[in-house]
Amino acid sequence: MQIWRTIGGRIAELTGEPFSPKGPSHVGGGCINDAVMLSDGARRFFVKLNRADRLAMFEAEAAGLEALAGAMAIRVPRPFCSGQVGGQAYLVLEAIDMGAGKATSPALAGRQLAALHRSGWNAFGWERDNTIGSTHQPNGPVPDWSEFWRERRLGFQLHLAGRNGHGGRLQRLGERLMERLPALLEHRPQPSLLHGDLWGGNIGYDREGAPVIFDPAVYYGDREADLAMTELFGGFGADFYAAYREAWPIGPGYATRKTLYNLYHILNHLNMFGGGYLGQALRMMDQLLSEC
Repeated sequence: MQIWRTIGGRIAELTGEPFSPKGPSHVGGGCINDAVMLSDGARRFFVKLNRADRLAMFEAEAAGLEALAGAMAIRVPRPFCSGQVGGQAYLVLEAIDMGAGKATSPALAGRQLAALHRSGWNAFGWERDNTIGSTHQPNGPVPDWSEFWRERRLGFQLHLAGRNGHGGRLQRLGERLMERLPALLEHRPQPSLLHGDLWGGNIGYDREGAPVIFDPAVYYGDREADLAMTELFGGFGADFYAAYREAWPIGPGYATRKTLYNLYHILNHLNMFGGGYLGQALRMMDQLLSEC
């Protein structure tokens, strides 16, 4: 097909070596993008596909992977190129052999995540917007963390929820919660480079047992927001958290802030997947308001 010949030509151009893929091998696991493995028998590349109007999403993902790689703390897939062909957007990434090799080390992942969070910036946000799942994620830089969380995270998701028909009690609780954010976020974190969407499905281990993180929603924020996301759906283990805290201890009040940070992701799930997440969002908001 023309799409694979075009992508193969781009890979050859960028790597300086011929690449004529034999055909795609489809890869499962994603709910937003299609994914295939392209190989010519000697080299392989991982390719994500979506509608042509999603090219900006792939460009932002590639920029996020470059930012994470630049911290030299934890392995990420190298992005090669992105573009449009045949009515589709594509992103070509390094194909990393995952799993089934040496013993994995969650403790190493914890230490490396702490090292990643040592990479800082002069504001909260990032140089460009990106996506969280399939939802637009605004990252315009803000010097104050509570203002950033109110305007770029919680307030943005509540606005989307209102447009999606979720008004009433959700919006009333949301307004009260946003008024109380300065009290909830008075610990004054430094801006840390974050993966941004660090649930268990976005981390793995290569054949040497080294951690690999992927599918980021990068920005600079409170490092606890990444940690909170790791706890939302589980899968990281006690060794991971012990190693992280040994490398960089967590301050008091994290248990409450964890709920606040994960509320952002639950609201995003509400906006992407529907009302099944409404009850959970309301319970989290009630809990946070009771602790203010």
